[in-house]
Amino acid sequence: MEQLQDIPMNTFAYELLREQLIPDLMGKELNRILYWAGKNLARKYPLETFDDVIRFFEQACWGTLTIVEQKRREMHLQLTGPLISERYRSKRDTTYQLEAGFLAEQIQQQRNVIAETYEEQKKRSDKVLFIVQWDPKDILED
Repeated sequence: MEQLQDIPMNTFAYELLREQLIPDLMGKELNRILYWAGKNLARKYPLETFDDVIRFFEQACWGTLTIVEQKRREMHLQLTGPLISERYRSKRDTTYQLEAGFLAEQIQQQRNVIAETYEEQKKRSDKVLFIVQWDPKDILED
């Protein structure tokens, strides 16, 4: 991935694919497929720490990920950034299920428990909130 991060990103091309082409191709299954795709990406790019996850989000131009609250069985995260703000200003109906699936799988691998991520978009906010939940007793099988 180190080589790819040095290539300048064309935001128009990125948004054209993300906001127009992919939703047209996937139709009603968009959210489910993107969540699975995010989990699959996380398996291809396993990260050792949550700081690595935060860096990955920035390198992938997904935005700035911050921990809002951390509990025993869940973590509340916030995603912000220029593209997210622009999508909000443009009143686009955007899904962040790719990012949600990626987070679920990274937490699952790092903690060795089954994890799920839920996306929350506030109506009057240019932030995306994620809630990652897991059960410490629900350990991954080898």
